[in-house]
Amino acid sequence: MERGQTHTAAPSYLAWSILNTLCCCLPLGIAAIVFSSKVQNANATGNSVAAADASKTAKILNILALVCGLICISIFIAVKVIEGQQY
Repeated sequence: MERGQTHTAAPSYLAWSILNTLCCCLPLGIAAIVFSSKVQNANATGNSVAAADASKTAKILNILALVCGLICISIFIAVKVIEGQQY
């Protein structure tokens, strides 16, 4: 990079990845953490293309983990409500 040029760091979504791992969907959350770490490493070395690619993948994995978690939680709540009405 030439002197005076700056590049914006790609977002890593690490906090979101950790929350998804703990609260929503463990397998997708772990994958999101891996890609979030790749973003941080690529940002640190100045590889903006790799950082942007890994950031996009981390974001997609986090969205999928959130959706899967919300679906599973909704199904769990529905089953518990139905079980409670049977007695």
